[in-house]
Amino acid sequence: MKLAITGANGHLGRRLIATIGGQHEIVAVVRSLAAQQVLAEQVGEAATVVACDYAKAESLAKVLVDVDYIVHLPGIIKESRANTFKMAHEDAADALLAAVAGKPAQGILYLSILGAHVDSTNQCLASKARAESRLLAGEVPARIIKVPMVLGEGDFASRALQKKAQRQFNVDFHSASLEQPIYAGDVIQAIINSLQEVPSRDVIELAGPESLTRRALIKRAGRLLGENPRVISVPLRVGLLMAGLLELLLPSPPVTRAMLGVLDHDDAVETTKAARKLGLRLTSLDDMLRAVLLR
Repeated sequence: MKLAITGANGHLGRRLIATIGGQHEIVAVVRSLAAQQVLAEQVGEAATVVACDYAKAESLAKVLVDVDYIVHLPGIIKESRANTFKMAHEDAADALLAAVAGKPAQGILYLSILGAHVDSTNQCLASKARAESRLLAGEVPARIIKVPMVLGEGDFASRALQKKAQRQFNVDFHSASLEQPIYAGDVIQAIINSLQEVPSRDVIELAGPESLTRRALIKRAGRLLGENPRVISVPLRVGLLMAGLLELLLPSPPVTRAMLGVLDHDDAVETTKAARKLGLRLTSLDDMLRAVLLR
């Protein structure tokens, strides 16, 4: 199979290449020449790395020649003038559909976010949902897998959780918000198993086997590391006010209202049917934490 991975330089893209690099012909697509150079050095002969503007169908069409399947991984939770939510999600989806029109591509898999909905008041989640709708209506069958926080060895989310777990005091916005983290290896296996099926148009909500408050997650991680972190919860509206001020004062604020909205979304989904459909045995939360925090 000739497989294209867009957004291939992210943690999941790199992990997918490392897992199946010798089994398929892989075209790893990134947005910049700098990213192309770095990823090419990381993956070696496991994939052909190319730079391409995801929002331009002409560029993508050249890259996706004779591709059988596309794993579409681009996505952002913080936008900038150079890369807005619309550009990263909707324009990229439109360009992808135009690029594969009339081509031999058999299927598309799009990794989205739990909570994405076209009626969401959160700009990121609404934009993600519009991209989902476009792909589902396209000529090529598309599978949408929606996931919550993904924890993998060495990734940003795991490092952030470890820092919180090791602090004596944490100030967190709405720490009662529910998290249902999933192990990165399970997400990769879901993608691999999807590649082995006849492509279909469907939406699957996939999460880890346990939903708990963010406070409980930090304390659970702390116990594993021999720590006893305290979590002081601050109302989300305070964070939104602070983020709004930062957006007014700074050209590139470290946190935005959209980011806080995504991170605050309650994740509590039933996982049995999704795991069965994707052929997964989900990694338990304790095993997940041991894998990413004690490596």
